[in-house]
Amino acid sequence: MSGWRRSRIGLGFLVFAAFPGAIAAQGPGTASSAPVVVRAARMLDVRSGQLVSNALVVIQGDRITQVGGSPPAGATVIDLGQATLLPGLIDAHVHLTSEIRPGFDVAAVRETAADGVLHGVVNARKTLMAGFTTVRNVGAADFGDVALMRAIDRGDIDGPRIVPAGHAIGITGGHCDVTGFAPGVAVRDPLHGVADGVAEVVKAVREQAKYGARVIKICATAGVLSFDATVGAQQLSEEEMRAIVEEASRHGLRVAAHAHGTDGIKAAIRAGVTSIEHGSMLDDEAIAMMKQKGTWLVPTRALADLIDMNALPPPIRAKANYVMPLADASFRKAVAAGVRIAFGTDAAVLPHGMNAKEFAVYVRAGMTPIDAIRTATLNGADLLGVSDRGEIAPGKLADLIAVPGDPLADITALERVSAVIKGGKRVK
Repeated sequence: MSGWRRSRIGLGFLVFAAFPGAIAAQGPGTASSAPVVVRAARMLDVRSGQLVSNALVVIQGDRITQVGGSPPAGATVIDLGQATLLPGLIDAHVHLTSEIRPGFDVAAVRETAADGVLHGVVNARKTLMAGFTTVRNVGAADFGDVALMRAIDRGDIDGPRIVPAGHAIGITGGHCDVTGFAPGVAVRDPLHGVADGVAEVVKAVREQAKYGARVIKICATAGVLSFDATVGAQQLSEEEMRAIVEEASRHGLRVAAHAHGTDGIKAAIRAGVTSIEHGSMLDDEAIAMMKQKGTWLVPTRALADLIDMNALPPPIRAKANYVMPLADASFRKAVAAGVRIAFGTDAAVLPHGMNAKEFAVYVRAGMTPIDAIRTATLNGADLLGVSDRGEIAPGKLADLIAVPGDPLADITALERVSAVIKGGKRVK
């Protein structure tokens, strides 16, 4: 075979590897498929906040083509009875390849990348069955979240659409590093997200982008589930964070910043991150900065009630007990001030499949039920920078869920999902 032909074959392989959806999009589920009609007693229009009776949604392939009106001839009908239809939900802060269980703190030296992906297969299905058809996976070892995304997109396994981060980026010995072991054990480098100084953090961003990340996650401050001495001390410098944001933007990627402490939160906002994750110690100035710059807060609050405290080593448990009341108070202040909020659970800390428990926490903190639902629909899509999901409307992805009763009257109805349709196919 000539060198020219080998190059053509090599180029074809690279194009497929980089853009697997380009070929998958030509397979089953295209616009030539027979239409599907979904009926239900009600549909929630998340944009207007109104319930629509006698809901009818027409799906062609993986897209919604019609809402209301008369069904087309020859359509397959899915009748969901006395349920309420909503758009598929979006959780913007999950870790599908991880979970808090006894021994989690030594998993980095006891488990392989394959273990993480196998955990992820189970957790991805739990998440989808809970009604979450899109997630942003903000940190996974060895690009396990990228592998999951590809397997789900191919249709090999059931799971939500994944926006993967690859490795979260942080300083040596910080919250994004693997700490607590002897020197030489589980040493990390920029490929694995551990970087110091502007040159290294830029390289870390490039490494994540090279291997499939579609969002960049950073650790602006210390955290709870690591062996840092503090919870909220700033770790990445503002200069490093600014370099990360600038490099990520060149790749068309947004930046999510894990940030508990006030100084680190403010530095991340000034650096231009898209979202603050957790935001446990917000003061009035930080809230004003978030509003002025349009920075999102992804609060992850239900975990306070659902984390397995017995699985936490004593130093980590002490930090959790310290930070959780501060995080609750900060979240209430953010809600009252009108900070932009997108739904996120930190699933892994909160058990996978229990993501919808987050909604009731938002309502207790002062949100109306419709605003709480918008955090996981319209707001979630806005945070991700996508316009093809987040509501039931013509042209959007045919990602739908059904719940019993009226979620505007009882927000916990979202914890009892009775049907899930993803890309026009019923999966539950």
